[in-house]
Amino acid sequence: MPLSISGRPSETQAIRAVHAALECGTTLIDTADVYCLDDDDIGHNERLIAKALKQWPGSKDGLIVATKGGLTRPGGSWERNGHPAHLKQACDRALKALGVDRIDLYQFHAPDEKVPFRESVGALAELQKHGKIRWVGLSNVSVAEIEEASAIVEITTVQNRLSPFFREAIRPGRSMLLRKTPSVVKHCEGRGIGFLAYSPVGGGRLNLRLPSHPVLQAIGLRIGASPHAVTLAWVLAQGPTVIPIPGGRTPEHVADAIRAGELTLTTEDLEAIDRAEFSRS
Repeated sequence: MPLSISGRPSETQAIRAVHAALECGTTLIDTADVYCLDDDDIGHNERLIAKALKQWPGSKDGLIVATKGGLTRPGGSWERNGHPAHLKQACDRALKALGVDRIDLYQFHAPDEKVPFRESVGALAELQKHGKIRWVGLSNVSVAEIEEASAIVEITTVQNRLSPFFREAIRPGRSMLLRKTPSVVKHCEGRGIGFLAYSPVGGGRLNLRLPSHPVLQAIGLRIGASPHAVTLAWVLAQGPTVIPIPGGRTPEHVADAIRAGELTLTTEDLEAIDRAEFSRS
């Protein structure tokens, strides 16, 4: 996402960042049609990823490219559109932008209150039936919506926000009968659904606060890792099906993020981060 929105780097640098990820062994690239500046720029990130992969000289075996549909960018804003016709059009456009005959993982970007959720999910089920997508995913959804969608089509992934700043995905919810329901992360774990944690280091400008956070600083100094990598290691530790999807504008940022997969945080480290305050104001 950072490669295509406001403040995006040059195309040369962006492609170097993608190649750095592949060099480090990355096997999942997450994109979306709306990772762009506005509606006139729709598909920028998908086209960029396709160009980077075309120029990559190494093997692409096992690489999964995931994209999403269900949002629009009028005037640079972010608006939801879950109409089946829009989703089908967005998928066809993504196939062309990515230069593929079938999308590995296609995700419904966000429920649209103006469209019945089952109709939006049904559109993805049709796309899968017609061979345009391999796996179906959801984004920005609740446990109830995951269950509703699962009755229509097999759900392979759920992409929700998760970071020390935003922990709603790991907090139990409440049913209408005031009984606890499992968190989205725990629900996905129980169903064998991959949980793609977006904005794992905060998103926006919150990530700029991580280097000065005392708890992250102390852990990072002890294990020889950046506060950003420590944060990603904490996200990874939230469950066996959790997959952080950090963004990076430079090869250095990408390499630092990927290093998080090699870190092992102690129980004390995890508890310290759990207890720590991460101000969003």
